[in-house]
Amino acid sequence: MTKAILGLPSHLRARLAAALASGTLSAGCSVVALRSALGLRQGGEEVVAALGEFERLGVIGTAAAAWIRSLEEVALAAPRPDLVWSGPEVPGVPARDTRRVYDELLGSAERSVWVSSYAYFDGPRAFKTLARRMDERPALSVTLLLNIQRRRGDSTTAEDLVRRFAERFWSRDWPGKVRPQVFYDPRSLEPEGPGGVLHAKAVVADEEVVFVTSANLTEAALDRNIEAGLLVRDRALAGSMVSHFRGLIEGQILSPLPTT
Repeated sequence: MTKAILGLPSHLRARLAAALASGTLSAGCSVVALRSALGLRQGGEEVVAALGEFERLGVIGTAAAAWIRSLEEVALAAPRPDLVWSGPEVPGVPARDTRRVYDELLGSAERSVWVSSYAYFDGPRAFKTLARRMDERPALSVTLLLNIQRRRGDSTTAEDLVRRFAERFWSRDWPGKVRPQVFYDPRSLEPEGPGGVLHAKAVVADEEVVFVTSANLTEAALDRNIEAGLLVRDRALAGSMVSHFRGLIEGQILSPLPTT
């Protein structure tokens, strides 16, 4: 019984508890009703069976909701990553959606956001949620770590490549009024070939939540490709990742993108 509930991602446990508390869902519900309440397209049979056990034990309504919320507190005390996927869904395997996770983290941050991405496409769309949040919360500290690529055979100086990237980013790609801090890895622009590239794809929100994924900020990666990631609510892990990013900046391994 407990295993089936704990097997749900955190956001689905929260939806389940809310539905039981409000009476939208009953302990003896059908699979169809459960899917409707949780926004699932398939699966849920084990959860329905667990709720059936609740009903037989007389744990229904607000009592069932309180029990599920107590499970959530236990889960948060010992963080368990949520799987996050892009691409085709697999029946019976609940998981978070990559685009939704990006939008939720970037659209709800209160204090700070760190975003690292190897590539992005259609900047106004890719950065729309984050830019809107920055306009809503001017005190929000946002740092973007982006890769600047030198195409094979391109003999343009590194300085010119950075200048062109900066002009395009600020004039076309960034859709907000408030600007983030942006850094890049200059090793990717070495004339003889990249000495290294900024390939990490990750988000850290409020130094509390970490999302590490194979997905870049592109429509294909967010919606069509098969991409995998882990979402973890763990302050120690979030702080460690931010410290690493800061160390790369303070050690001048990453350079600031010009603002003009």
